Amino acid sequence: MWICVFALTLAWLSTTRAYDCTRVLGDCYNKSDIPWTRCYEDEIANCSLRGRSSGFIHRRVNWTYEAEGSLTGQHRFNISSSALRRSRGATSESEVLLVATVIDSTYFKLSPPPRGRLITLDRPSQSTVLGGLVLVVKAGNYPVSNLSLAIQLGFKHDKQAEDGACVYWVESLLEDGTGYWSTKGCETTRTESEFICSCNHLSFFAVLVNPVLAVDERNAVNLSYITYIGSALSILFTVISLIIYIHLQRRSPEKAVAVHLQLTGALLCLHLSFLLSCFWEKGEDWVCRGLGLLLHWSLMATFTWTAVEGFHLYLLLVRVFNIYVRRYLLKLSLVGWGLPTLIAVVCGISGVYGKYRPELTDANNHSSTAEICWMSSHRLPVSFVTTVAFPCLVILCNSCMLGVVVFKLWALRAGSFGTESGGGLKKMTGEKWAKLWKDCATVLGLSFVLGLPWGLASTTYISLPGIYVFTVLNSLQGIFMFLWSLALSCKSRSDHNSSVKDNSTQKMMTTSFNN
Repeated sequence: MWICVFALTLAWLSTTRAYDCTRVLGDCYNKSDIPWTRCYEDEIANCSLRGRSSGFIHRRVNWTYEAEGSLTGQHRFNISSSALRRSRGATSESEVLLVATVIDSTYFKLSPPPRGRLITLDRPSQSTVLGGLVLVVKAGNYPVSNLSLAIQLGFKHDKQAEDGACVYWVESLLEDGTGYWSTKGCETTRTESEFICSCNHLSFFAVLVNPVLAVDERNAVNLSYITYIGSALSILFTVISLIIYIHLQRRSPEKAVAVHLQLTGALLCLHLSFLLSCFWEKGEDWVCRGLGLLLHWSLMATFTWTAVEGFHLYLLLVRVFNIYVRRYLLKLSLVGWGLPTLIAVVCGISGVYGKYRPELTDANNHSSTAEICWMSSHRLPVSFVTTVAFPCLVILCNSCMLGVVVFKLWALRAGSFGTESGGGLKKMTGEKWAKLWKDCATVLGLSFVLGLPWGLASTTYISLPGIYVFTVLNSLQGIFMFLWSLALSCKSRSDHNSSVKDNSTQKMMTTSFNN
């Protein structure tokens, strides 16, 4: 009887000494005398796994064979026999302890970035841990590093993770529980379903990614309706704007109005061809290729005339005196319409246009395919150069021109207010506010004429509200052009009915170049 009691006592003592592996993380994380990662690596070799867990592997393996395993269905590992042999050290045992698990990435606190001009090439630019989980792999009782045959780690991903970098955790020299992610000793290979990490050591591993913003089905439908309705309204209001500009040209020919007229015509073609390309689902391929050519041509024409608007504003504000341009409008028209036509014809002869089928993935990783008459999927380099690089250059130049406009307006207002007397302070304050609002409206209107809302495309990679703002502003461009034409029409009427003009704002809208 005493023998049985003694045996049970020994069994109880052994189980209490080797506590459950699931408690190791919490106990080590609460310690403050040593970094919790170092404590965790030491203690998981002495714990015992009670029950079965899909997220924890704790077993002894023969070092003469490769060891492999899978965790949570999202992580896998493959360790070579040479790595297992090195992990056993000088012992003669035929088996080594293999431990693998996953840890929530929130336990890993990043240390502050180094100060000064020190460049750390082994620190990746990505910032988010894939899946929010870190893979821990440990074998034997000795550290394993500088392996000639790298271990293989697999991290499954969805199609929203376009880029990734395999990293491991490095403790801070301060030993305060913080650290940083490093790519040293790890190589990254991306497949359709996972990231494969080839590393020459064992440690805490993860894949850092820059997540791509996902749009769920409900928001995708809302954005589609906003785009279609906004484009339809833009078509209506650009037609009205064209009528207004033609009327202004007949009553008082001005070069600025003529440029606005051309830009509005290009914008009308853009929204019209966009709706036709979106709703042309079935039909002859040559019709779809023609619609793709028309859409590309109108988009290029819109940005070209936007650039012409910036150039015209440059001549108006910067080179004001002693300017004579022979057949000015004709030369602008050759550039505004000729360049897009040349590019579209060359692309059409090269067979660039056709059905474009982008694969869309929502937040639940559900994939769907959309179709639009545009450029074929294998012609993306041409699309990038003509519809990304060129617009970015135009927006950059026009942003500088808008800055010049703001500076000129500020200089004109400062000069006019400086010469006014202070007798009628209340009256002058009211006039100042009126002129300030007028200048703000001028700058806001010019920002739409110069195509600056297209620059909001960068916000679509950041947040869902950014996508909505970009969609609303650019689908309603026709309405903003109509408001600008309406402002010009009202100003033209007031100038005809009054002999007093505000030259500071007038210079932003008119010019006197010779034909």
